[in-house]
Amino acid sequence: MWSEPGAFEVAPGVHRIPLPLPNDGLRAVNVYAVEDGDGLVMIDSGWALEEAKDQLEAALGTLDKGFDDIRRFLVTHVHRDHFTMAVSLRRLFGSKIGLGLGEQPSLRHMLHGQEDQHVSDLRKWGADELAEVWVKIMHHANAAEALRDYEEPDEWLVRGTVELEHRTLEVIPTPGHTRGHVVFADHAAKVLFSGDHVLPHITPSIGFEPLRPELPLGDYLTSLRLTRELPDLRLLPAHGPVTDSSHARVDELIHHHERRLEEIHLAASGTAFETARKIGWTRRQRRFEDLDVFNQVLAVGETAAHLDVLVERGELTRTENGGVLEYSL
Repeated sequence: MWSEPGAFEVAPGVHRIPLPLPNDGLRAVNVYAVEDGDGLVMIDSGWALEEAKDQLEAALGTLDKGFDDIRRFLVTHVHRDHFTMAVSLRRLFGSKIGLGLGEQPSLRHMLHGQEDQHVSDLRKWGADELAEVWVKIMHHANAAEALRDYEEPDEWLVRGTVELEHRTLEVIPTPGHTRGHVVFADHAAKVLFSGDHVLPHITPSIGFEPLRPELPLGDYLTSLRLTRELPDLRLLPAHGPVTDSSHARVDELIHHHERRLEEIHLAASGTAFETARKIGWTRRQRRFEDLDVFNQVLAVGETAAHLDVLVERGELTRTENGGVLEYSL
């Protein structure tokens, strides 16, 4: 029931507001309204959709607040279900936006209309046919139109603190899901706004972004260990219900990826695409061929991310043949 509309107090002065997502298995994204004097600071903003905007306005109304009470958006990462509503509302009400500095290359890559790296990556991973399908999907979806929801933030966030009127938030860069992902820790309230870095029921996608870093899974595992070094905090995720222990979920995610590395090591031969087709996907262990195109693209990218970590650890070798990467023991 975590996706039901409303505003739900999850810590003193902190309200979870789920907002709808279109045709998305995630169903909703949690944004958090943090009381800040007589105004609000929002952690994440939602997707710039009319339905989501109406639902956010109604939820804020139950707190006797409106859009003009939002002083600032602190956004965990640049994906549209977290960032674009902030841009839309800033145009109308002038609220400020803060985004992790690590997102600057990807955001500027998009705003300058540069080539979608997903296509070249898919070809590099041996998935030429999937790359062609992706090109057609992006053309049909009118990617240029979607970019109108993006602008640069007012502030690039780096590791440190953000001082609100009555609380302090620690800003912690956690690259992996995206290269510029950040989380916010409120140590006094003992809560962690984890964005998509730590989710209670699913493992976040790794490296699905305009400019993919060299070793996204390596970055993610390092970020998980960094999060584990924090005090054990109440987990306020972007998708799913609030849970009581950030440590418990971080331990599960590290264990999951280590098991996945073992599985992919056993299956590895040839390209990332060929390896992805040999293993099961989702908790139901679905066949690769049974996934929709978007999730096939994610699956190949996830497989490549694990293969590259195995190369980094010296457990696999990687060679290039005609622009295509191949992996072997």
